[in-house]
Amino acid sequence: MSKDQQRIDQITGTLKERWGISEDEIKVVRSPLRICPLGAHIDHQLGLVTGMTIDRSILLAFAPNREGKVQISSTTFPSPVEFSLDDVPAKIPGDWGNYVRGAVMALQQKYDLQHGIYGVVHGEMPIGGLSSSAAVGVAYLLALEQANGLEVSALENISLDQYIENVYLGLNNGILDQSIILLSDAKHLTYLDCQSVEVQRIDSPFQQNDFEIVVVHSGINETLMGTDYNRRVAECQEAARLMLEWAGYDVPHPSTRPGHSNLALRLVPEEVYHTHGQHLSEKLGKRAAHFFTEMQRVREGIAAWRRGDLDALGKLISASGASSITNYECGCEHLITIYEILNACPGVYGARFSGAGFRGCCIGLVNPTHKGDIAGEIDRRYPQIYPDLADKYGVYFCHPAGKATVL
Repeated sequence: MSKDQQRIDQITGTLKERWGISEDEIKVVRSPLRICPLGAHIDHQLGLVTGMTIDRSILLAFAPNREGKVQISSTTFPSPVEFSLDDVPAKIPGDWGNYVRGAVMALQQKYDLQHGIYGVVHGEMPIGGLSSSAAVGVAYLLALEQANGLEVSALENISLDQYIENVYLGLNNGILDQSIILLSDAKHLTYLDCQSVEVQRIDSPFQQNDFEIVVVHSGINETLMGTDYNRRVAECQEAARLMLEWAGYDVPHPSTRPGHSNLALRLVPEEVYHTHGQHLSEKLGKRAAHFFTEMQRVREGIAAWRRGDLDALGKLISASGASSITNYECGCEHLITIYEILNACPGVYGARFSGAGFRGCCIGLVNPTHKGDIAGEIDRRYPQIYPDLADKYGVYFCHPAGKATVL
């Protein structure tokens, strides 16, 4: 029996036992976690990004609740979440149930939901850095849509998940995470232009065993709302505003549409940046430098992927990590330590922070023949430096996967 099937059996069994659901009413959503090899911290500035899902996922077993209620339990969190469709509670800071409440609110902007869901949700890896929040939001959306007989496109679900994050939770992120989760294919690198929302799936020139993805979780979890994430977004927007003003452009007013920005660094022509970027304050200059250099790394990284050059792609990923430290100024000391260990390991083509970069994990592309040495080096050095996290960090090796789906 596969590991996935064991997880499915566990959560479907809980669903049947807890609410007496019959087997023929139960369905399961598999919503994969994602990585972003290049395009760090620029989706909210309408930049170019790359991504792929991995073979680790959020699973949600569910069945329709015809009384119009949502009742969800988790294998991770002790307290269940329960509410009625006609009385959705406001956001509760730090509460795991925010995502299903946000999903209901998002769908109710357009659809008349008749049925809620019973559900049991299970996450495969520690939360932080792999967009588990977007994955679980997408899972709830797909389950609610299935329970109500709704046919919703991937592009609309991207917007709905944005509503969860931007409106209900108040996080000023872009469309990278949910787009990769909803649009990826296992044999491609997904390329997304966050301004035009153009998506390309770029064929993989690699064989299955040419590379694997290492994920090293720091052992530290913190929600994005508890970090400087929104402040960094505002700093990027301020840099854009100043450069556009200095160049004599009409500066647009901030958008009132959730998840959309009329003021972003993508709106600054590169020649304007090269002329006026030097006049920005040191802090804002660093934010702009990260954006424009990361845009170039994405372009070069796509070319490296197309020609099957893992060495060149890996160097760009490591350079992205360095810019995240020096220019975007994110990453706690634990993530910086993992970044440095990974990039010093033979067999690691390149590594950087994943997710918002303040807490969570580092990801890297690795030569599978070096997996043992890489894991051994992390296990030797990381707990020695941070003994308080010796039983909390984790090293995982993954493969590219496909999009979120109802099984």
